Amino acid sequence: MRVELSTDPGDPARPNEDFASVALPASGKGGTLVVLDGVTPPAGDDGCVHDVPWFVASLGGALGELSVSRRDMDLAGILSLAIARTAEAHRSTCDLSHPRTPQATVVLARWDAERVEHLVLSDSLLLAESPAGDVTVVADRRLDTLPARVTNARDAVRALPEGSPERDAAAREYVAAVESLRNAEDGFFTAAADPSAAARAVTGTWPRTAVRTLVGLTDGAGRWSDTFGEGDWSECFAFVRKAGPQGLIDRVRVLEREREAAGVRARGKAHDDATVVWVEL
Repeated sequence: MRVELSTDPGDPARPNEDFASVALPASGKGGTLVVLDGVTPPAGDDGCVHDVPWFVASLGGALGELSVSRRDMDLAGILSLAIARTAEAHRSTCDLSHPRTPQATVVLARWDAERVEHLVLSDSLLLAESPAGDVTVVADRRLDTLPARVTNARDAVRALPEGSPERDAAAREYVAAVESLRNAEDGFFTAAADPSAAARAVTGTWPRTAVRTLVGLTDGAGRWSDTFGEGDWSECFAFVRKAGPQGLIDRVRVLEREREAAGVRARGKAHDDATVVWVEL
């Protein structure tokens, strides 16, 4: 088995809000992969005395431990229990009902001699390569299928001149529209304080013989394909195989700087935390 992991903060002056781990049980049979992308809250109160790195470390640690020790539970059950355990750790000090209570996207995979299980919640990604070299993308596409009122607001922002007061005002309206759909029935879901969000995750199982390699990416690394258009996900996988996880992140940073120098605003942050985990089974 070959494991390679790289992570890089979008801003060296700020803590990295991603989390990644690979756990290999003492039995030597199987393992687990965990990738989280903490959601950066807007400026102001989020009802919590803890920061996002504390939350992703707590949730990621629980996911790693439970996915190894509770082989009797499926991954959605493990995520639910990990969310509940993390919520209990700060329920007495924090307002967990706040809509921007600390939260994260989730990629979770677990394998043994018979099967490979997977779970994805929100916009991080899992790529799985078959022995024949075919690449399957496991993604939660809810953010790509928001209601028309939200996509119309997004299009209105894009139609306005960069840096104009009108665009800034429209962008604030668009962000507010997206935020109203966070962990809402017709919107999208993240791992925050409600264990029931785990039931919204994209899950599945493959035969162990059908999977040769797994790659987990936060959206900061996935920009290589979905923001900068360097290639499709199969080509992204091939790039990681050739350049390694750090090579993918380095290329994303180059593309971010090129856009910044050209005065083109990247979607979301100019530079985002980026994490890539490669596990060759």
